[in-house]
Amino acid sequence: MRWHVFRNHFHPKRLDWICLLCAAGFTAPVSALTPDEEEPLTAPLKVESLPDNFYTFEPDETTYTDQSSWWLNFSEWIIAQREMRSVQVQSVGAWADRTLSGDTRALPLNESYLRLGIATTSETGDLAQIEPEARFRLDLPTAKEKLRLVVESDSEETTSLGERDRDRQLVDSERSDNEATGALRYLTDITDTLNISNDVGARLHFPPDAFWRLRSTATFDLDANWQLGVDQRIYYFHQDGWGESTYLGFSRGIGPWDFISSSELRWIHSDRQFEFSQIFSLYQRLNNRAELNPRVGILGESQPGWRTTEYFGDLTYRYRLFSTWLYAEAIPAINFTREESFDSITSLTLRIEMFFSGDIK
Repeated sequence: MRWHVFRNHFHPKRLDWICLLCAAGFTAPVSALTPDEEEPLTAPLKVESLPDNFYTFEPDETTYTDQSSWWLNFSEWIIAQREMRSVQVQSVGAWADRTLSGDTRALPLNESYLRLGIATTSETGDLAQIEPEARFRLDLPTAKEKLRLVVESDSEETTSLGERDRDRQLVDSERSDNEATGALRYLTDITDTLNISNDVGARLHFPPDAFWRLRSTATFDLDANWQLGVDQRIYYFHQDGWGESTYLGFSRGIGPWDFISSSELRWIHSDRQFEFSQIFSLYQRLNNRAELNPRVGILGESQPGWRTTEYFGDLTYRYRLFSTWLYAEAIPAINFTREESFDSITSLTLRIEMFFSGDIK
């Protein structure tokens, strides 16, 4: 669990219609842009005032004549393909959900998605390489009450802290091999702030690698400004053995920024050692499309003794190119690793991602 995710408000089915309203001089509240509405697109929106900087276009940009070009035709084809494939991704989850549960309807909590992208990274002394990326999740929430079937392309428990915390800096060839997993997940709500889940499943390869995982997450308001997030995991993989991780995240607002101090300790029983990380980060939503996330961090291990293995700093600039499903990222970073005698290694990662997902209605 991480306490900051990139948040976006525009819903693709509403974007063009909202732009027409804006051109006519109307403004709509953010609450009207959520994707959980089932009324037809012609339903009226509540009209309220929003700050001028909410919109990213100038007044003279609200009206354009019809244009035709290869770029517009190509972009329209991409948009049409994304809409069609998103429906297919949702339909697969809904069909499997109804089949396993024996229910004729699917609840609107399905978190199935497919994420495709291309990324390139250029490091000191290495030329840029463009690589495709793909990640997925099949989430089936109505197999039984509080019981889910979850199939994922990646498992955080088998990934080192260094790789997990620097995931956005990396392209697929720089990540460790990670097989897809499938698990039955039982959810328990202890209190309004404490949740526990139990997973029993296997890595999806031959022969299967069975695992068990217990996870508890909680959030606490420490005072009027500070909030604490806790993520505790205990797990067992048949091939890798036992493991445990503890995450603490302290967060608060500082002017226009959200500040987070993230501390994590991970026990690897097969290696009889701990991994640890300490990361300080800031987050700010610059406008309706752009987000900024600078970070500095320290990574370390306990064998052969407690020592630092890496220092790093990076800056993620994320921009919503279209609607709520097409994004671009630019991530300049600098790393100092023990393997390189703590000499500086600079890098620049560029990424474009497309999301195929949505709520099942």
